[in-house]
Amino acid sequence: MNFAVGFKPLLGTSQSMDNLEKQLICPICLEMFTKPVVILPCQHNLCRKCANDIFQASNPLWQSRGSTSVSSGGRFRCPSCRHEVVLDRHGVYGLQRNLLVENIIDIYKQESSRPLHAKAEQQLMCEEHEDEKINIYCLTCEVPTCSMCKVFGAHKDCEVAPLTNIYKRQKGELSDGIAMLVAGNDRIQAIITQMEEICKTIEDNARRQKQHLCLRFDSLYSILEERKKELLLEIGREQDDKLQRVRGLIRQYGDHLEVSSKLVESAIQSMEEPQMAVYLQQAKELIKKITDMSKVSMSSHPEPGYESMDHFTVNIDHVAEMLRTIEFQTDAAGEDAEQEGLGPERGLEAEEGDHLEGTDAPEGTEGQH
Repeated sequence: MNFAVGFKPLLGTSQSMDNLEKQLICPICLEMFTKPVVILPCQHNLCRKCANDIFQASNPLWQSRGSTSVSSGGRFRCPSCRHEVVLDRHGVYGLQRNLLVENIIDIYKQESSRPLHAKAEQQLMCEEHEDEKINIYCLTCEVPTCSMCKVFGAHKDCEVAPLTNIYKRQKGELSDGIAMLVAGNDRIQAIITQMEEICKTIEDNARRQKQHLCLRFDSLYSILEERKKELLLEIGREQDDKLQRVRGLIRQYGDHLEVSSKLVESAIQSMEEPQMAVYLQQAKELIKKITDMSKVSMSSHPEPGYESMDHFTVNIDHVAEMLRTIEFQTDAAGEDAEQEGLGPERGLEAEEGDHLEGTDAPEGTEGQH
């Protein structure tokens, strides 16, 4: 069916009135606001009935059985800007009425004798019957048409209905569809928000566990460092003992060498004495001293391998292997450790202490001085 749109002058209308009319359209029902008009926190306006429809679609748990009223608070999103509107226990009836918009609607209706979109309806004319307005809807062909087309024209055998009835029905269907989409969008937004919270929780938990892991390894480093100092002190003690003994022998042999050298020097001087009587007086004492010096035993010396420190070798292969197999413990293992009264740090120290005590003990660290 073809239509011709004719522009006919309307009394009491102007471009400013048309612009005002556009500002008074509800974004849900697409009609002029129906009082009472409520203003949302984002400063957008809705018919209270439309706001209630959206609210109930977004919050099915708050909808009273067999009633369109809401007994407790909830939330929904503004269909214009998606701002979240949080309601108190009064529901949409707790939203403030926009009396200014309601007054403007009253003034507009007083200034304009036509209903909303009346201009568009008066302009839509039948193309085949130029003087006939489009005022019925062909249910068979699903197109608007005029009365003449039903009586004499292409739709005379079709089933028709008043245009207003079909208009209101489809407006209602569209409004319901919008409300369903808005409610669906709210649910999706809620899911997105929940997943964003999950992401944040994952990041927080991971950061906390990383810090905890670093603390545990720092504790392990401390245990190893402390044990290293103890073993180094043990090596140092044996080093000092051995050095003290050997240096004592060096002093003993040095003293003997000094005495012997002086005795040799005296004997050589005596050998150079030309007078036999004088020589004989000195020779007897020198010979006795030399004999006594030769009898002094200097057999005390470190045994072979005394200087070796190889017995301080530590076998850490199995400890290193154990460290390479460190894994995250299960919840059950963690609970057992806590029940035994071992804190995180104490439990680690006890475990590492057991492993270090199981290493090969240095051989001969005692009694080899």
